[in-house]
Amino acid sequence: MAADPPVLTLKNAAVGFGGTPLFTGAEMAVTPGMRACLVGRNGTGKSTILKLLAGLLEPDEGDLYVQPGLTVGYLPQDVPLPDDMLIADFVARMGAQLGMSPDEAPRHEVDAALSRVDIDGARNVNSLSGGESRRVAIAGALLGDPDVLLLDEPTNHLDLPTIEWLERELVDRRKTLITISHDRAFLEAMTTDIFWLHRGSLRHNGAGYGKFDAWTEDVADAEVRAAQKLDQKLKAEARWLERGVTARRRRNQGRLTRLEQMRSQRKALLTGQDLVQLEADAGPIGSRLVVECENLCKSFGDNVIIDNFSTRILRGDRVGLVGPNGAGKTTLLKLMIGELEKDSGRLRRAKNMSLAFFDQTREQLDPTATLWQTLAPQGGDSINVRGRQRHVVAYLRDFLFDEKQARAPIATLSGGERNRLLLAKILAQPSNLLVLDEPTNDLDADTLDVLLDMLDAYEGTVLLVSHDRDFLDRVVNSTIAVEGGGQVREYPGGYSDYLRQRRRSEKSASKPGRKSGPNKSGAAQPTQAKADKAKKLSFTEEHELGALPNRIKALENAKTELGKALSDPELFTRDAAAYDTAARKLAEVEAAIASTEDRWLDLEARRESHIDANDADATR
Repeated sequence: MAADPPVLTLKNAAVGFGGTPLFTGAEMAVTPGMRACLVGRNGTGKSTILKLLAGLLEPDEGDLYVQPGLTVGYLPQDVPLPDDMLIADFVARMGAQLGMSPDEAPRHEVDAALSRVDIDGARNVNSLSGGESRRVAIAGALLGDPDVLLLDEPTNHLDLPTIEWLERELVDRRKTLITISHDRAFLEAMTTDIFWLHRGSLRHNGAGYGKFDAWTEDVADAEVRAAQKLDQKLKAEARWLERGVTARRRRNQGRLTRLEQMRSQRKALLTGQDLVQLEADAGPIGSRLVVECENLCKSFGDNVIIDNFSTRILRGDRVGLVGPNGAGKTTLLKLMIGELEKDSGRLRRAKNMSLAFFDQTREQLDPTATLWQTLAPQGGDSINVRGRQRHVVAYLRDFLFDEKQARAPIATLSGGERNRLLLAKILAQPSNLLVLDEPTNDLDADTLDVLLDMLDAYEGTVLLVSHDRDFLDRVVNSTIAVEGGGQVREYPGGYSDYLRQRRRSEKSASKPGRKSGPNKSGAAQPTQAKADKAKKLSFTEEHELGALPNRIKALENAKTELGKALSDPELFTRDAAAYDTAARKLAEVEAAIASTEDRWLDLEARRESHIDANDADATR
């Protein structure tokens, strides 16, 4: 059976905006039912390709074919809101404002689109939160139920329930779409194809995003093999040049130029593009306790946000905050860092708390200021980066900015580039508490990977608000779920662990109570010892279990450092007391490692016993 013909086709397209082309020779065929992701680093031209497909931009070279009668819905990365307008009127005008249609959309289409995102069109746009603004923009893209959807970062500012709804909506309705997104879980759940914009060329793979890493590794292996073949040519060319270029300099200048081009080509093949360089200094370590809440309460009028919540956050913890938009995540975060006063309960914070805060609204950035002025507001050409002087341009290169961009205003940057700049700004200062509010918005996959590595190496404490499920699973060791109506509960582990534990809790709560004594077969119930073993861990024990791996890692690092000191053959002769102290500390650390590992094994075994007992109950 022949495949359906493409409904959108990009042929040999190139765009450069008057300078070096972002990409050349781009080919894309969008077929009915395709749900493709468009991936690549920030600034490579992904949003530009969506604008080409939407007909909002003309390519410098190449052609765009659109099937006659095809309707296209387009969601930009940022949709500016007017100061004062009804939501329904704003959505009705969206298509015309974006150049997608000459007139306002009919009101019945507007009402239908807004009902799908659960927004009241009679409200004023000024009343919208960040997540609601994004849902309104999605409604604009859904106007008239278009044949093809072009979505640029659709999950930005959405809470997890809305992201999951959007996944189901796109899959169940079998929409044809091209999407740009940093949310790996979202892409893995709903994509059938990948378009990869890499080094100025566009590649296609007819598989979902789950195959992306394996595919890129295959591409890299092929490039290395190509580089190895090029090596052989380089050696031959170099030998020839050693013999002949001096005597025949003018005649053979072209061959010398080709050699330099081959060297540049080999470097590109072997090294690829630079990765963003992220690191953060944890600052003074200080006390072990960072934040302690006991029966914490907070309300605004009759609206209860937090009701009797207790937790202890220790140095080195990575804590994620999840929940629907408006449930109170930001309120809880502000209470923890001291920006908001509690109503009742007990709240303690470390006295030497040194805070670095990443704000999802990027209010710390002045759009009229240059990148240079943002990093060096007092002037000069260098800044202090965690106690070390760095030239502004050199530091910007760590975050993938070039020298020309250093003098450009922030207003010229893409969303991902602004996030990179804000990370550069906050990571320049020493801190022992890093607060990240939706840091993954607009970041490309490579920058996300490096951000993950930075957080893994960071010795301080991390509080993370995010709707990116994959990122949460990779970073946090504890998850605080703010679920609305004052309900706040902490779960050990990442987002997947939270979901699993929550389902088990709901399943246990729904089971009718069992009477003690023999079962129907006459067999005795499990002994008290077995019941005790399967007993669920207490809140304190769950938190301890989540923190123990970091504790073991810290002890292992201390053991390594002490071992290095004791391996100095001159230490005993030079300072016998220092040698004895180091040897005694090493013995203490090794004993602590053994006892901590035993504690972890005991708690983990009890946790598994409880899980197995619940699973066994569920199958009866």
